Amino acid sequence: MKKSDANPGQSASALISQRVAELGDWRGDALGRMRELIRQADPDVVEEWKWMGTPVFSHDGIICTGESYKDKVKLTFAKGAALQDPARLFNASLDGNVRRAIDIFEGEEVDASAFKALVLQAVALNISGKSKPSKKAKS
Repeated sequence: MKKSDANPGQSASALISQRVAELGDWRGDALGRMRELIRQADPDVVEEWKWMGTPVFSHDGIICTGESYKDKVKLTFAKGAALQDPARLFNASLDGNVRRAIDIFEGEEVDASAFKALVLQAVALNISGKSKPSKKAKS
């Protein structure tokens, strides 16, 4: 994949939009579509740009990353092993104890409602595990 000509001062959302555009093929379309589904499922999602160019979608912790490769787009859910997946969207990283991934290949469509349900589960899991604020008295 070609390196992004991104300006370091750009927002993560702008960098993700740039990545979608620079892919210029079905991978950009797929990443853009999945990004939109994440935003629909969780309007409070935070978009981040980490690890030298990886789109990350978070809400009180990482929901998933959105990576593009030569032959696929990979959405890796940080706590995917803890999520219910009745539609069996997870098709990669199935042997791990924590993460699960969805590999999307050219011409494939992902069930939008099942995907949004996974996103909502991931958000709920992140929120339920969020540390409570310290009750230390301020001096």
